[in-house]
Amino acid sequence: MTVWRQENKGWGRKGPVAAGILAVFAFLAPVIVWAASTERVVTNHHTGLAIDGYDPVGYFIQSRPVAGKPGIETWQGGAIWRFFDERDRDIFLSAPDIYGPQFGGYDPIDLADGRIVAGQPLIWLVHGQRLYLFSRIENRDAFTADPSRLAEASGKWPALSETLAGY
Repeated sequence: MTVWRQENKGWGRKGPVAAGILAVFAFLAPVIVWAASTERVVTNHHTGLAIDGYDPVGYFIQSRPVAGKPGIETWQGGAIWRFFDERDRDIFLSAPDIYGPQFGGYDPIDLADGRIVAGQPLIWLVHGQRLYLFSRIENRDAFTADPSRLAEASGKWPALSETLAGY
């Protein structure tokens, strides 16, 4: 057997395995995206946590995403919300419509375009004293450049939110 065949012999067996793994991910990717877009509040379907366990009040008080702590939680809007401390939990409970992400955490630029796409807790912006999460940095930049897109998102949100599961 030549050196080339010896070196490439193992790859021939790995190729089908790698292709199988990629096929599984290609099959599950639409399911994962669909699952993330069925709740009125974006939640992690494995943990039930809103905004992946980040403290929604932290975006306002500390001007950054802050991980919430297990045990400092509340149930609101069909999701479990975590907080950095009890003070943040109390602030949130006093005004969840203000401190929770607008549009349930769905990306306002995608909503303006008629699509429901979950925002990411690390791609965010506080605008007009409200928290917005975005699916991509480009969407956050587009929103910053043209905040009038918010009116488009607000106009489409009622109909789009009706397609989501209730809480």
